[in-house]
Amino acid sequence: MKKLEDLLLLGNPLLYEVCEPVLEAELPFLATWVADLHNVMQEIRAKYNFGRAIAAPQLGIMKRLIYMNIDKPIVFINPEFTYLSDEMFELWDDCMSFPNLLVKVKRHKSLTIKYLDENWKTCEWRMQDDLAELLQHEYDHLNGVLCTMRAIDEKSFRWRP
Repeated sequence: MKKLEDLLLLGNPLLYEVCEPVLEAELPFLATWVADLHNVMQEIRAKYNFGRAIAAPQLGIMKRLIYMNIDKPIVFINPEFTYLSDEMFELWDDCMSFPNLLVKVKRHKSLTIKYLDENWKTCEWRMQDDLAELLQHEYDHLNGVLCTMRAIDEKSFRWRP
């Protein structure tokens, strides 16, 4: 079982790599991966009081997999955005891989995401506002992009109070 110490931190070269798709033949590994993601997210919540989703590469699992748990757990396998709104908004973003740093970024206000669930069934979800922002953040991790790379300008960084 992976723990908080297994979380990759800012500067780790794996965080900048593009992840490979999850293959159907890898479904037997999914329960372990999801349990690890859940466990580390719970530890982050306990220590830092934030964390609604986590991407597999943050634990060195270089697969296109996102785990979100707000009201209930949801697994996004091989997600793709099929729509991104033109309307954008600014916010202070945080990341489990650098928990004390906030970064001001711009994100799309709404989106549609297509993905496979843990039963390999195709799903689609239209999201807006904070959920849309959250999924954009996690999706970026799958492409080796951190919110530090999306900072609006050189003054868009601050320590978490």
